[in-house]
Amino acid sequence: MSEKYWVPAIERADRVLKEISQHPNELRLIDLSKKLEINKSSLFSLLNTLETLGWIVKTAKDSYNLGPTVGTFNSMYLSQFNLIQSFYREAEDAVSKIKEHIQLGTLEGNDVVYLGKVEAKTRVHLVTEPGMRFPAYASAIGKVQLIHHTEEEIDNLFPEKHWEKKTEYTTSTIEELCSKVREAKIKGYAVENQESALGFHCVAAPIYNFEKQIIAGISFTMPTNSWEDKYMDAREEIIKLAAKLSKLAGYQEVAEDMASL
Repeated sequence: MSEKYWVPAIERADRVLKEISQHPNELRLIDLSKKLEINKSSLFSLLNTLETLGWIVKTAKDSYNLGPTVGTFNSMYLSQFNLIQSFYREAEDAVSKIKEHIQLGTLEGNDVVYLGKVEAKTRVHLVTEPGMRFPAYASAIGKVQLIHHTEEEIDNLFPEKHWEKKTEYTTSTIEELCSKVREAKIKGYAVENQESALGFHCVAAPIYNFEKQIIAGISFTMPTNSWEDKYMDAREEIIKLAAKLSKLAGYQEVAEDMASL
């Protein structure tokens, strides 16, 4: 942004709030002054103003924590957050880069319920549409949402042990599913190779909320000829998109962890 429209005082306040949020109950005026390279006189006035407005609170040890105003604004923001709207707004850029389809889905029981789809301009069309259900065991977008489940919980989710095989490659046992979920948990993303339909592959990442709960998953889907060329880039983009949506949903730490994968 042009310096003509930049307000240095707001930038300093932003830096102060971020530093305090990362080191609660640790930093005093002198510590913040050294870390942020702001002279103590200017910083004193800034801290006093932020404290008066409720953005920060001063402890008995003269260190600082975030104040109630931050919580109020956070609650107001989260009440306005709409996952599906955010998905459609943010997914366009990733689709334009990879030129393949992206889907959004949430786990409901042992099925994925598709919530949204952004299609690339290709001759390949997906049969799944928002509102449709699909077995979680046969999809990357389903497996990646199981990574916080224990093996016992996964076993309880799938009481029927004879699963429909969509293709010869479809995950077909609890043991196989748990193994793939463990792998997805380690990597932070899930891959599905021709399990839902022959000739199609997916890479999926989880979306977290402010409570560190997985609320949905997103995935790129593409045919084999594209997968061989685009997998690495698609994996990077889907992780970045999941990180961005997680951040919008209020969970900064998870978003940063995912973005570093």
